[in-house]
Amino acid sequence: MSQPVSMSGPRPGRCRVCDADVVEFLDLGAQPLSDAFLTPKDIGHEFFYRLAVGRCTGCTMVQLMEEVPRERMFHAEYPYHSSGSSVMREHFAATARRFLDTELAGTEDPFVVELGCNDGVMLKTVHEAGVRHLGFEPSGSVGRLAAESGVRVREAFFEESSAADLRRREGAADVIYAANTLCHIPYMDSVLRGVDALLAADGVFVFEDPYLGDIVERTSFDQIYDEHFFFFTARSVRAMARRAGLELVGVERLPVHGGEVRYTLARAGSRQPSPAVAELLAEEEARGLADPRTLDAFAERVARHRDELVALLRRLRAEGRTVAAYGATAKSATVANYCGIGTESVSFVSDSTPAKQDRLSPGMHLPVVPPEVFAKARPDYALLFAWNHAEEIMRKEEDFAREGGRWILYVPEVRVV
Repeated sequence: MSQPVSMSGPRPGRCRVCDADVVEFLDLGAQPLSDAFLTPKDIGHEFFYRLAVGRCTGCTMVQLMEEVPRERMFHAEYPYHSSGSSVMREHFAATARRFLDTELAGTEDPFVVELGCNDGVMLKTVHEAGVRHLGFEPSGSVGRLAAESGVRVREAFFEESSAADLRRREGAADVIYAANTLCHIPYMDSVLRGVDALLAADGVFVFEDPYLGDIVERTSFDQIYDEHFFFFTARSVRAMARRAGLELVGVERLPVHGGEVRYTLARAGSRQPSPAVAELLAEEEARGLADPRTLDAFAERVARHRDELVALLRRLRAEGRTVAAYGATAKSATVANYCGIGTESVSFVSDSTPAKQDRLSPGMHLPVVPPEVFAKARPDYALLFAWNHAEEIMRKEEDFAREGGRWILYVPEVRVV
């Protein structure tokens, strides 16, 4: 294995939002790029970094201690497709319909901009409604898929300069939206200045990302990987927004991706915050989400879950049981590498994404195969890396359970079902 490369961002140990001290509470060790699936010739040339998480002593924003350069993660061969799940396809279609029916209703020549539009799954519905739109997508392969569906795409990162250029060319945006994107961006100051440059006076900036409260409650430590730089709470988002002249005016809990929150920001004074904002802030205070002791306890549970999962896999191997994995997700890289799960424990990973198939998983080099191979191999157990899609996957793989196969899950606890 290659040695980790130190990739600290500007002012190591300082918050990327408010520049206060960041205190580390969890170290998940040397990790590869989570979506860098390899061919055999790539072995020995992988990029590794130290995956550690800290809490800001000022604004309380939880964030990675080290930044991976964005060009290494988001590029022409980026393999994740937002429309790969039927649940997520419906989620994004419903999100688009909601914007059309509420924020954009009655607006003359409305304009919707999405940060990280991926394969265009949300903007496709906006396009079909005849509404002016643009998606920023730096990963060319998925951006081209969006363009093929009729979505307007700019192959670029959203930041102050690109947002200001768009404002000059096409005017203000009534809705700026991001899904599972804002938490990826360490240079938050530039993004928020871009929002300020592009957003209409009465417009909204809406984003949804994994929620720290759910990660802590479920011990879902695999939500921590290179692409997820920030881990938001209502408290930290409110502090971040106020520094940019924005106000947190809406929050909504979402069940997707293992638990997310949709945050709505608007220009200060332009909208009245919904009661849900105060309710979530109070809940976070009661749970101690900003308390270092809460995060230290979370780190202790992470280590315990690692030990329990490793012990289970070792026992099954000693008993002669066969184990495969299901879902070559980005977060599976964290689990596999932190727990040291290689081919001596798991034979292969089944995944439906063609770009990942016939490749090796990052770091631990588990072979990635199509679901048909999983069905034919009939392992005794399947380690469900894609646990956030458990219901959809188990319904799809009913024959596996019917024939005696059993699922291994590790969120919210290590168990066999």
